[in-house]
Amino acid sequence: MVPPTTVAEASAVATKDPAKDTILTPRFYTTDFDAMAAMDLRPNEPELEAICEEFRKDYNRHHFVRNDDFDGAADKLDPETRRVFVEFLEQSCTSEFSGFLLYKELSRRIKQQNPLLAECFAHMARDEARHAGFLNKAMSDFGMQLDLGFLTANKDYTFFQPKFIFYATYLSEKIGYWRYIAIYRHLEKNPESKIFPIFNFFENWCQDENRHGDFFDALMKSQPDTVRGPIAKLWCRFFLLAVFATMYVRDVARKEFYEALGLDARTYDKIVIEKTNETTARVFPVVLDVNNPKFWTRLERLVDNNAVLDAADRSSSPAPLKLLKKLPHWFSNGVEMAKLFLMSPIDSDKFQPAVR
Repeated sequence: MVPPTTVAEASAVATKDPAKDTILTPRFYTTDFDAMAAMDLRPNEPELEAICEEFRKDYNRHHFVRNDDFDGAADKLDPETRRVFVEFLEQSCTSEFSGFLLYKELSRRIKQQNPLLAECFAHMARDEARHAGFLNKAMSDFGMQLDLGFLTANKDYTFFQPKFIFYATYLSEKIGYWRYIAIYRHLEKNPESKIFPIFNFFENWCQDENRHGDFFDALMKSQPDTVRGPIAKLWCRFFLLAVFATMYVRDVARKEFYEALGLDARTYDKIVIEKTNETTARVFPVVLDVNNPKFWTRLERLVDNNAVLDAADRSSSPAPLKLLKKLPHWFSNGVEMAKLFLMSPIDSDKFQPAVR
């Protein structure tokens, strides 16, 4: 175990300004707590009880302990790798902390009316707090940390109805599992590409994400209207597309991080999307046709538009001219997203996993 941080070390750590909010940055959420508290869990209560018992065991309570591998590891990275890796740490820490805040507040607000649900959220908040803290401590190896208290007070919170929270967080947890396990397995085979010791923790870490996803799976089954009927199918398609498109555009834009790990961002995302789509077929009534070449062609158009939009933001042009440059690409993004949404989905009971 590493020694406690000294006063001199602490003074060398600067508070990093949070990244500017964009459509690609992690969101902070709030919801209708009264509606959540009033939920009847009886349609799937035994499975929720079993998952809660898994949470109580807290398999990773001794896992997130730094060791001597971290000493000096940050100094071995070249400037460009440091930059993209710190960006990855910041995005990941913000995302985990967002989950912590939502789950903690849910647990606190519904404890009296719905104790089983509240306990599950409390355990998940515990896990997310560990993840965020571990990531933020890794940032301090690079001389900076996020002020999580400032984020709590100053981030804009997006209101989602409970069922939208279920879709978004279920997908976030399951895609998080596949992202972490894919990186872990790649680095197991290619240890020379392990640029920082935090990746040694990814195998156990992603099991937390998987258990959280299983909880939301069971919770949606206890609320059948979230996964049955034509309206549910439309919302499931929408959230699948939103999560997949956001991840793909973001990851290709920061492909240098994946290249530092010996990965191709597009190939990596294709695997993660296919696996998440396959997993989602266990609870969502429909999934996306990610084996259709048009799906990937349209995602690439979003990538191209995003590159132009980023370039416009970085340019020194006057604001009105920037806006004129951006308008056609915003419109194009809207058209491509509409085309993606209108692609015929696959009924989950007919879904066949891709063969690799």
